[in-house]
Amino acid sequence: MNRTEEIINRIDWQKQDLLPVIVQDTITNEVLMMAYMNKEALRLSLETKTAHYFSRSKQRIWKKGESSGHIQEIEEFLLDCDNDTLLIKVKQHGVACHTGRKSCFFTKLESGESASEIEVDTTAAYGVIDTLYHTIQERKNTDPSSSWTAKLFSKGENTILKKVIEEAGEFTFAYKDDDEGEMIYEAADLTYHMLVALASKNISPDRIKQELARRFGMSGIEEKNSRKD
Repeated sequence: MNRTEEIINRIDWQKQDLLPVIVQDTITNEVLMMAYMNKEALRLSLETKTAHYFSRSKQRIWKKGESSGHIQEIEEFLLDCDNDTLLIKVKQHGVACHTGRKSCFFTKLESGESASEIEVDTTAAYGVIDTLYHTIQERKNTDPSSSWTAKLFSKGENTILKKVIEEAGEFTFAYKDDDEGEMIYEAADLTYHMLVALASKNISPDRIKQELARRFGMSGIEEKNSRKD
């Protein structure tokens, strides 16, 4: 057994498939984020000294900063007394949070107000779809009277799905009318409401990208035949 495997086996994996990981700035001791690692993510983190995690929403391993460049160089790994939670001290490049804030912990529980300002515009780094999806997720627990997204969530899945069907219909009408501007506008509306539906089930658009990538190089007939009955 090599050194990396010996370290991985110190974790009490019988309690869990995913190891909770608290991430702390090595200079300021500020808590930056909380994430999860499976065995492979931990192995990559140990070998590269760069943080890798397992994303439950994306259902895959991701290197922190793979899109944004805001990587985390790991200075130290600390295991808790029960051998089932990890704390890593990191040198943070850029910001830790996808919102552009230094830390993911910025919302005051009692008031819902933000305790810190956005330091970096991350839209270009993550892309508009991923940024919109995360914004939708953040709106879940906000006041429905001040947010259309929150209002959709508060009304439940029937309203969410009704809007998806409605926007799909409006897109087809725009297509039939050969109205390019309306097609673009309605496609944007449809995309937004589909993302709301996905967010209600915590399904990241990254998983849609993974499915599309899987289909590359596969003919339409092959793809249909690969589906389960």
